[in-house]
Amino acid sequence: MHHFVDAAPGIRLWVEERGAADAPPLLLIMGAQASGMGWPDELVDALAVHHRVIRYDHRDTGRSTWPFDRQPYAITDLAHDAVAVLDGLGVDRAHIVGLSLGGMLAQLLIADHPDRLLSATLMGTCALSTAPYTAPDGTRIPPTELPGIAPHVLEMWSRPVEDHGLEAELDRRVEHWRALSGGQLPFDADYFRGLERRIIEHTGHYATTTAHGRADDSGLLRTDELARTDVPTLVVSAPAEPVFPPPHPQHLAQAIRGARVVEIPGMGHALPREVLAPLTRAVLDHAAGRRPGTPAL
Repeated sequence: MHHFVDAAPGIRLWVEERGAADAPPLLLIMGAQASGMGWPDELVDALAVHHRVIRYDHRDTGRSTWPFDRQPYAITDLAHDAVAVLDGLGVDRAHIVGLSLGGMLAQLLIADHPDRLLSATLMGTCALSTAPYTAPDGTRIPPTELPGIAPHVLEMWSRPVEDHGLEAELDRRVEHWRALSGGQLPFDADYFRGLERRIIEHTGHYATTTAHGRADDSGLLRTDELARTDVPTLVVSAPAEPVFPPPHPQHLAQAIRGARVVEIPGMGHALPREVLAPLTRAVLDHAAGRRPGTPAL
């Protein structure tokens, strides 16, 4: 079932629900420039066996309003949108799962709206905290000195996107997923091409946007709030991650009070078929209070 939620004046968000209406709600929050359709159907359906799964299109993605060029907004507004989705569906509290920018938005919800959360699962993201990372040998490392984005990903992001037709755009998106996948698992180009074709069909066009990269990113740090939260939090560690590579997940788990870490073998900054089953188990176990993973050191 899908419908629209009015999140703010002039902002309407496309929302989809799967699973039983009386099951515990679980909100999926996608990354930058990514439609909610970026969550693979296989993952959504597997989670929906036990949850009322909610996914939605951010502003400037999918079928939601594309307002940035006439109505600029801040990253924090995207976190407010997630709360608006819950409000629009009459959901008091939900489990949340955030990927990449979605993981940052999830941290804002942990810090600013803990009363709306049952649990949080974060992946492919960095800590919104100035607390240092304590390495296994006891060395304390400032967050600014943790590993950065892989050069080949930065180079790809720096290229201008030109319109050479649908199939060329699909080629570009597939190569983008290849770069983000990290190289530890076999890359299935047909799988990602199918994913992107469905996203384009859902959106109704293949135009791209840099809105989220241009949005005001001030005021994101939540060092103290994350350090004292009571929201049960799981951090997914992806060993092939090229955007926020280890030890970013370990730092994130240290920055969030009580957080635990689970590693998904071979995972990068993407959701190929090989990671869906272990990721589903990790999310379901965490939401059920079975506490997968290990505590942060």
